[in-house]
Amino acid sequence: MNYHWNWNIYWEAAPDGAGTYLDSLIAGMWWTLATAGLAWIIALALGLVIGTIRTAPNKWVAKIANGYVELFRNIPLIVQMFLWYFVMPEILPTEMGNWLKALPNAPFVTAVLSLGFFTSARVAVQVSTGINALPSGQKMAGTALGLTLPQTYRYVLLPMAFRIIIPSLTNEVAAIIKNSSVALSIGLIELTASARSMQEFSFRVFEAFSAATIIYMFVSVIAILMSNLLEKKLAVPGFITSGSANAGGH
Repeated sequence: MNYHWNWNIYWEAAPDGAGTYLDSLIAGMWWTLATAGLAWIIALALGLVIGTIRTAPNKWVAKIANGYVELFRNIPLIVQMFLWYFVMPEILPTEMGNWLKALPNAPFVTAVLSLGFFTSARVAVQVSTGINALPSGQKMAGTALGLTLPQTYRYVLLPMAFRIIIPSLTNEVAAIIKNSSVALSIGLIELTASARSMQEFSFRVFEAFSAATIIYMFVSVIAILMSNLLEKKLAVPGFITSGSANAGGH
């Protein structure tokens, strides 16, 4: 059986009123980028805090941070997405839960939070790995200079650790873009959902998902190239970057 490709399908009008099917795919791409971008901000901020706490001298505080990592890293993302979207509004106070349900962009907000917390656990592992990869003398040098423990982390350890873990963070940037596709399960019309909608209305499954694949590849390559440029600019001579950080992050 030979499949007859129809490349003109992209310029046909889409039933969703967004214009052509190509317009729908581009709109889905922007939702994907918005979801991944905001989730990455949350992941980086939380991952920095949790990853730093994992290396703290207080064992009980470190155990709490480790528990956070194990919780969010070991529950599948799609399960977390469902919990945030369907369960969270029910366990919150009634007024707040109703407010969340009534949000016009509830799937988007839910996807950003879920993806942000999920990825923050992975980023936390990268951060703690980077800190632990540093020579112990750096921490002692900060103490010898009269810096407090928070100041030693802020001015000595974290700046160096971030330079070491940039390659592994590059992998997480690409991963968070791809993981955003899970948001279609709660009704967010991002790129994968747009391709699926195109396939269902036009019955052109290969054209729909070929376009989505190309867009995902294009976006991911751009993100990785930008991260690689940042890596080269901030590389620290004498430190192993790619091997040590990637080994501890997965």
